[in-house]
Amino acid sequence: MTPVSFRTLLMPCALALAASLPQAAAAQTAAASAASGTAATETPATPTARPADVASIDAILKAAYDVISGPKGHRRDWDRLRSLFAPGARLIPTHTSKDGVTSARVLNVDEFIRFASDPDLQKNGFFEDELHRTVQRFGNIAQVFSTYETRHEAAGKPFQRGINSIQLLFDGHRWWIMTIYWQGERPDLRIPKQYGG
Repeated sequence: MTPVSFRTLLMPCALALAASLPQAAAAQTAAASAASGTAATETPATPTARPADVASIDAILKAAYDVISGPKGHRRDWDRLRSLFAPGARLIPTHTSKDGVTSARVLNVDEFIRFASDPDLQKNGFFEDELHRTVQRFGNIAQVFSTYETRHEAAGKPFQRGINSIQLLFDGHRWWIMTIYWQGERPDLRIPKQYGG
């Protein structure tokens, strides 16, 4: 039986959820804050982050990859994941259909966690590692192209590669993930050399 990608399994769920659910209240609050120019701050819905996880761009990216990875049946520390993201943050998977149409679906953090916690998705281990990173920063904002590969076992053969486009904010005290927007590599879409391909 051919192993199935965690991200491949997540996509149909993400497409169905994003099409059917209204935006969460947290997203509305974040949008209002953004419109008023208010900086992202921790709220009761955002667990307190480990200081070491959010002290730098390198630290928060390592924490994000670490928290989603684990062996078969491993329970993820979802509060740790939540603590990395600003209120209203988004995870955006893309999918290209057989007819060549590419679409994106927007998930909030809890929507992502809901599907990543599905027992069917826990039947195989999932490890995601960063292979290459390109960072652009201006003041308190940063854009990262983070090339990844995924495995079912920590030392196993990779079954998928792609690029996470990650936007971050430094609020003067810590780093926050604003979005993670990703696309997987395909036979007709190879990762270029400048991004570690």
